[in-house]
Amino acid sequence: MFKIFIVEDDKKLVSLLEEHLHKFEYDTRSVTDFAAVLSDFRSYDPHLVLLDINLPKYDGYYWCRQIRGLSTCPIIFISAREGKMDQVMALENGADDYLTKPFDYEIAVAKISSQLRRAYGSYAASQQTRSVTVSGLTLDVDRLYLTLNGQKVELSHTEAKILEELLTRQEQVVSRDRLLDRIWDDQSFVDDNTLNVYVTRVRKKLSGLGVQDAVQTVRGQGYRLLPNWEDEA
Repeated sequence: MFKIFIVEDDKKLVSLLEEHLHKFEYDTRSVTDFAAVLSDFRSYDPHLVLLDINLPKYDGYYWCRQIRGLSTCPIIFISAREGKMDQVMALENGADDYLTKPFDYEIAVAKISSQLRRAYGSYAASQQTRSVTVSGLTLDVDRLYLTLNGQKVELSHTEAKILEELLTRQEQVVSRDRLLDRIWDDQSFVDDNTLNVYVTRVRKKLSGLGVQDAVQTVRGQGYRLLPNWEDEA
């Protein structure tokens, strides 16, 4: 049974969310002590997190960063903030998706189901033993990390999927539509800036391994990865 961790201070919303999630046989736990979100996360060890931005003590961005220090589980923000920058901030702090309140509970459950499939289900299963290596740079799809010359950086599920597409098609242009289709089930819920944010995060992860300017933007088409790094092995 999948476990959903709800970090939301609106008790009525929490109750409605849990009611809908229980219908689909998800287990849930909601936070009551907002100074102990991380310890609750550790003890519950959830498969997915639903996280509000406006919270007592610290905001959702803070807790998202803290959780990302422990886990790559999917994180979906649920917030009344509907500005583009709020969504960009959520993604930059480690979120995988964003739901604006008020939201349709069927859409919420569909997004949760989609993220769980990507992380643990049928989509993930076909990739669990796969890795991709290009010029000494290795992407481990199952363990969600990238290595080069003895250095390692951890990835989110979405970052790993983008890198898998780019690495397996090195030097070829990968269209934006292909990346969106590969990562999200329903593109109609994806802001056009979302992919830009994730590609920026991928570039930062590569930079952490000393790889600069490998992911090129091909205007009007998509992205291309050029293996311009050196394998010192």
